[in-house]
Amino acid sequence: MAKILDASTLKVKVLKDWHEVGGEVATRQKLISIRVGELVPGKEYRVPVRMVVPAKAKAKGFHLTGGHNPDQFQQDLKPRGVDRDLLAGGVGLVQTVVQVLQVSGQRELGRLADRRFVETLNPHYSIQYWGWPATLMRATTAAYAEKGHFEKGKVAASGGSKNGASPSVALIEDERLTALHAGVSPIWDSPLRLCDPKAWSQLRRANEAYGAKLKARGERVNMERIMNHFFLGGTFGPVYNRQALAAGKKWEDLQKIAGEMADHVFVSRNLKTLKERNVDLLFHPGTHDFVAFDLAWGGKHHPQIPIYLKANSGHGVREPHPAAERGEQNKTAFLLHHFFGGEELLPPPTVKSRADEDKVQITVTFPKGAKAESGRVWWMYDRGPDGSAAYIAELFPEDQAAPMKFNPKENSWSATLTLKPGKKHIDFFSNHRKTIRRGGRPYNTYISSPYTRISLQ
Repeated sequence: MAKILDASTLKVKVLKDWHEVGGEVATRQKLISIRVGELVPGKEYRVPVRMVVPAKAKAKGFHLTGGHNPDQFQQDLKPRGVDRDLLAGGVGLVQTVVQVLQVSGQRELGRLADRRFVETLNPHYSIQYWGWPATLMRATTAAYAEKGHFEKGKVAASGGSKNGASPSVALIEDERLTALHAGVSPIWDSPLRLCDPKAWSQLRRANEAYGAKLKARGERVNMERIMNHFFLGGTFGPVYNRQALAAGKKWEDLQKIAGEMADHVFVSRNLKTLKERNVDLLFHPGTHDFVAFDLAWGGKHHPQIPIYLKANSGHGVREPHPAAERGEQNKTAFLLHHFFGGEELLPPPTVKSRADEDKVQITVTFPKGAKAESGRVWWMYDRGPDGSAAYIAELFPEDQAAPMKFNPKENSWSATLTLKPGKKHIDFFSNHRKTIRRGGRPYNTYISSPYTRISLQ
């Protein structure tokens, strides 16, 4: 961290110096290139960084994002949506590039680093473990080095996929970051992610059974993809297990690096510290995402982590469930509340369930003072285990969603589901709306109950 914080090593190249940009919210903007460090010895890793502040004042804190590409930076930013609102309130923007290295013209460096990583399992060679999180932290250092334009304040990161995973690491390691809104990215340290041999053996058997099931139905089956999905089961992104084993590493080596990295990459391992720092969190993992593939495990072991689940969403899912929420504005409301205060989003509720021979009773309860406006439950029978091909492929059926009934005395929402006979287990979750109003504008926000799996046998 001492090196991450050292602005003198950024080797800044000014691509566009500070200049005013007119518009609905007038700004000053600067585009630079910075040295993140050496991803491999002797090979410098650089990224562009765009900084945007109000036209007539310093920015206090900023919204940090990496989901950009260098071509976007060739034109001045015309802020829209929540970024426009943040700038109007005196909060800056810091934008950089957290993408595969070929996007920023560093393809060969990316290939070299990947090869070094699978040969050594040294996390410093990993763009996921080191390069991308370091990019966000070094961009933060670069912004705060601009003392005439930024003053210390809150730093909220947001993004999805690699831009949800990378700021998770940055948030854990860098106390300057104060909030994270992340989508379709890892959250918790499930057994598959920690390379537990038993979990991987169960996954293999589940995928073999799923392939056989598809063949029996007469469907065309790509068993190579089913058995060796590029992401499913990966510790913190793409699965590197096979490549490392082919390079001479042992399964014990995979477990070792997963265990060593867990405290540095999984928010679930750092909840106490993050709470002490008053960090705000909200995750959108998706119900069918191949990066955030372990909802059942996470819901059981970390029900206190705030999440929103849009039914049948995730990487590669084209159409959400017909009953899924429309017009959800969680990120906007989350960021506005983090920087400016006001009405809070709903906290995670608790869930209780009880199954008998023909029905399951579900009750979702909110803390005193937290008022949800709606409740809806989704359910699925015999869903494939976390990280499996079936988990990704089989969606929540269209007819398995229902409104819930509110009990004002208990501040709870309940539903009774009639069970289908012969099922082994049932998965369910519920979503709840709260409309937050700021400056006369309503924002539809949602929180989910912990994802729950109940055995029926």
